[in-house]
Order: sequence, then C-alpha cells, then structure tokens
Amino acid sequence: MSRNRYCVIMAGGAGTRFWPMSRRERPKQFMDILGTGETLLQSTWQRVVRFCYPEHVLVVTGEQFQTIVHEQLPELPINNILLEPLRRDTAPCIAYACARISHADPDALVAVLPSDHLIQQPEVFASVMENAFREASENPALLTLGIQPSRPDTGYGYIQYDQSIPPTSQGFRKVKTFTEKPNKELAEAFLQSGDFLWNSGMFVWRASSIREAFREKQPDLFRLFYQDDIPYNSPQEQEYINKAYQESKSISIDYAIMEKASDVYVLPIDCGWSDLGTWSSLYDVIPKKNQEMAYVGRNIMDFGARRCLITAPHEKLVVLGAVEDLIVAEYDDMLLICRLDEEQRIRHFVNEILVQKGEKFV
Repeated sequence: MSRNRYCVIMAGGAGTRFWPMSRRERPKQFMDILGTGETLLQSTWQRVVRFCYPEHVLVVTGEQFQTIVHEQLPELPINNILLEPLRRDTAPCIAYACARISHADPDALVAVLPSDHLIQQPEVFASVMENAFREASENPALLTLGIQPSRPDTGYGYIQYDQSIPPTSQGFRKVKTFTEKPNKELAEAFLQSGDFLWNSGMFVWRASSIREAFREKQPDLFRLFYQDDIPYNSPQEQEYINKAYQESKSISIDYAIMEKASDVYVLPIDCGWSDLGTWSSLYDVIPKKNQEMAYVGRNIMDFGARRCLITAPHEKLVVLGAVEDLIVAEYDDMLLICRLDEEQRIRHFVNEILVQKGEKFV
C-alpha cells in the first residue's frame, strides 16, 4: 500500500429524509440504519482501511459531532477529525481537507468518499479503488466513480461519457456531460443510450490537480483554503477555519468544480452501491420477506401486509395487519407512518414538526 494515498470521508450531512431515526444530534451516518451492528460511518471506515493507512484517513464533520466520530472510530487519530463550524456543502469541505493534505504532502493522491453510502461488495470496491489510485498516479485529470444504472431513476444525477474516446488503461472514460436529477422520460432515454452513469459523489485525484482546479474555477475558495500561510496542523488551525467558513459560500463540488472542468474522467463500476438517501432506497437493498416486506428489527410480525418497510428497535414488538405500501419507522419516542410514495414529503414533515413542536423531536 502506497504511503502517498489519503482518503477524506465526508460525514457532515443532516440526513433529514431518514427521520425519525436520523436526528440533528445524531444524523444517519452515525446510525445503524441497516441493523447490522455497525453504523454507516463505521462501515465506510472498514472499507477505506483496505486501501489506505488509518493515519492517512481524514473525517470531515460538524464540530458538534467530534465526540461521536471519536467514539465510533477510536483508531482514527483525533487530529484527523476536521471540524466544520457551519454546513457549507461539499466544495468547501473538500477544499479544506485536500488543502490540509496538500500542505503536508504535495504529492498526495486523495480519495473523497461520503460516509453514508452502502457498498454490498467491499472486495470489489477495494479493487476499484486500487485501479483509481493507479489511474490518478498516471493521469492528472479529476477522476470520479460512476454507477452502472439498473433503472431510470430520477433521484440521481447522471454522468455521460464520450464513447468515441477509448478508455484509459484502468478503464476510465472521458466525461462528456453532467446532468442533475432528470425527469422520468429523460432518465429512460439516458438508460437506453448506454453511455450514462449514476453520479456516485465519489472522487479520486492528485492533491495538486484539485488544488489547481480550485485556483482556476473557484478563486474565492482557493484564497480561503489554499494560501501558504494558513496554519494547518497547528493550534491555530481551528480558529482560522472558523473564520474561513464564515466567509465561504455554500456550493457543491459538482457545481463548483466538476461541471466546469474539462479534464474529467469517470470509471463505470458495479459494486452493490446505494447512496441510502431515502427510506425507499433502504427498502430496495434489504432482503424481502413474503409479500415484499422489508424488516429492520427482530420482533416484527405481519398478517397480510404487502410492500412495507418496517424499522424498529430489536426489543420492540411491531404487528401489522393487511396494510400496503407503508413506511413504519419507530425510533426513541417518535413514530413515522406514511406511504412509501410519500417519502419526499418527509423533509416537509420535519420542518412542520420544528415549527409546531420545537427542536425536541428533530
């Protein structure tokens, strides 16, 4: 394993679409969403240390979650937990982490991964990452991973690659376009064309390449995070970062860099990936019982129910009659019951709960 490999795990998301299990004080990345005995962050850690030394892993999270990260990842050096004072989306997060790595090792190769995704084939993913780091060592382009689509899903962004350009030696394809979440008709056309992939939000690049991309495409973020006199790895770092985030705009890495850059390559992969962004995505990956019932919990009984997702603490007994197409999610002192096709309204539910009931329940 090469000593110039680094990995940034982004763990600052709010996860409001997984309410009530995901809450402000403990978002979904810190929860055992799948009932495996391991949180999503811990699962991500286990995947990452297959191809990167633990001391070269950085976790970027909100300052209020430092203790949780330290408790869940005791092997991670405490200095490798980077604390964001404010949520500013993925571009400032990535600029901060990659600049800090670049400051210590200008020749670094960096993977950037979300903390809350599911990878059902970790051995395959480890092989993918070996190829990606090898590509990054040979190719100064910005690299991303694209998921082979299995359906015309409107909940993902899409990446189109140029079929007229041969793949690299590691199988990467030259990116042609990025498209945000399409409508159903467009998603079906993407699937039929054969040259579109789901945008996974996973990246690999040289520290020097992303530094140059921020310098060219986002000079304000470059000024905030890439100056030579920024006190990285010193007692003054957090004070500086707190001020920098106050000045920073909120923008995703796709909008800030990837959609603007001309030298971007994508690797089509199939490793049992899901972004676990919604309850229905959880329903899709859980093995089904009779009548397409998905359970997370040990004491769930149904009598004629169909196509439901039930998640509850293991000690809780849940009994369903002949209901259909429901999410039933119980956690702590809260219970959500809604139709599976209503899940996009959960953010609205949470906002109304905040207004009418206060912060206790969110």
